[in-house]
Amino acid sequence: MADDPVEGFAGLGLRAELLRALTVLGYEEPTPIQREAIPPLVAGHDLVGQAATGTGKTAAFALPVLQVLTGGREDGGPQALVLVPTRELAEQVSQAVHRYGRELGVRVLPVYGGQPIGRQLQALRRGVDVVVGTPGRVLDHIERETLRLGDVRTVVLDEADEMLDMGFAEDIEAILAETPAERQTVLFSATMPPRIDSIARRHLRDPVRITMGRKAVSPDELPLVRQSAYLVARAHRTAALGRILDVEAPTAAIVFCRTREEVDQVTEALNGRGYRAEALHGGMSQDQRDRVMGRLRAGSTELLVATDVAARGLDVEQLTHVINFNVPAAPEAYVHRIGRVGRAGREGCAITLAEPREQRMLKAIERLTGQRITLEKLPTVTDLRARRLELTRAALQSSLETDDLERYRVVLDSLTGEFDVEDIALAAVRLLHEAAGGDADEKEIPSPAPVPDADRSQRGARGKARATESGVTRLFFGIGRQAGVRPQDLVGAIAGESGISAREIGAIQITDRFSLVEVPASAADAIILAMRRSTIRGRRPTVRRERFTPR
Repeated sequence: MADDPVEGFAGLGLRAELLRALTVLGYEEPTPIQREAIPPLVAGHDLVGQAATGTGKTAAFALPVLQVLTGGREDGGPQALVLVPTRELAEQVSQAVHRYGRELGVRVLPVYGGQPIGRQLQALRRGVDVVVGTPGRVLDHIERETLRLGDVRTVVLDEADEMLDMGFAEDIEAILAETPAERQTVLFSATMPPRIDSIARRHLRDPVRITMGRKAVSPDELPLVRQSAYLVARAHRTAALGRILDVEAPTAAIVFCRTREEVDQVTEALNGRGYRAEALHGGMSQDQRDRVMGRLRAGSTELLVATDVAARGLDVEQLTHVINFNVPAAPEAYVHRIGRVGRAGREGCAITLAEPREQRMLKAIERLTGQRITLEKLPTVTDLRARRLELTRAALQSSLETDDLERYRVVLDSLTGEFDVEDIALAAVRLLHEAAGGDADEKEIPSPAPVPDADRSQRGARGKARATESGVTRLFFGIGRQAGVRPQDLVGAIAGESGISAREIGAIQITDRFSLVEVPASAADAIILAMRRSTIRGRRPTVRRERFTPR
């Protein structure tokens, strides 16, 4: 390593204030995406970058944005605009820009739904240099004429594929139309489907193209992530999770759930089982999330239960296990999750709980990764008891090797006159085992029933019953075309408020007065609860299950 901790960054042509900020933050060497992206961006080129979460892409675009900021401006609109798909990412990017630009006195403002708009209006009136926002709220400010983009020099589209999946394509087009034609445009996306390339062709001028993975991994390193799955019925999933954790005994683990409510339920269940589990989701303030992460990194918490959005960008050094409480809706999400373990030569485990009907989704993941996910048999009560006895033995061995036991000899001496030493040792082992919950009552978790392969000639006539069997239900939203509702409004509201992925939302039907949206049946109640606290097009509609959907 070089003597100067930011020598690598200095070679990228960054201004002194940014280099000092990087030194304070402890940055040593640029990541591959930073090394490739910063020089062309500093030189003013447009750029298309394919990069996953965790590769350092935020600094890759934030540092060049700060490089060209003009200080001392009292009026005018922002000089840079960063569009992101979620409020969680808006907060994270905004905080990163603030940290990097501290010496420059940069004024950065995150704008997103679910936050009082009054505070945003006050900040915009005072003047800001960088706006980081979700497309819906940014467009809302443009329509209110509270955000003017005529001075924008750089526009960044971060996680562009996710924004399109959430239905923000039209909003992005409308926002870009408000910015100067001679602006610099930067687009980052984890995947590059044709529609992303179409945006790049329309809005970027002769862009530099960069493709980066999370980290270059040699074939020898791939087996360090042990990938397995357990087939379990939905009703027994929480019990199965506890059983697996008991057997695996992770040092630190993240359990991924689909919704905030599921996060809270799983966290409560795990704490009831004796684990030190913490929840992390979009319903928590940034201070709460920071405290949770601090406890996990300090070792006072061993399990983090989180949604994808809340866990985006997290990097926990001592993480040993990633557990999917549900099969991720998109194979790419699975890849992003398991990339958090097995780093730097350390062994990691990726475990997925799946219903029998979800085996095809596991196959899709295997095709993407080129790696096999081993189907394991759920540990039995006998397996669990054997594991707990092994943990008791290991605890005793550790105590014998490291502890000062002499002060307990008086207890042993007082008993040896009446009892055999071996019997005394066995009694002590039993007390230790019971104190650790070793003899807690456990019931066998039944194997899930196989999914029958229905006769193809009968499938077409099943209509809504087929949708119910496949785990999909329809929700009624009491708002429709007369209120100006578009599919992207519904997708953005549902994904943003409930925490489920936009990819999990199915067909959408919009009529004049109401809308019907297909969602995973397992998430329907959580979505209904989340939507009661949110608005669509400025209105708070009735949301319920479609009355004629079979149960």
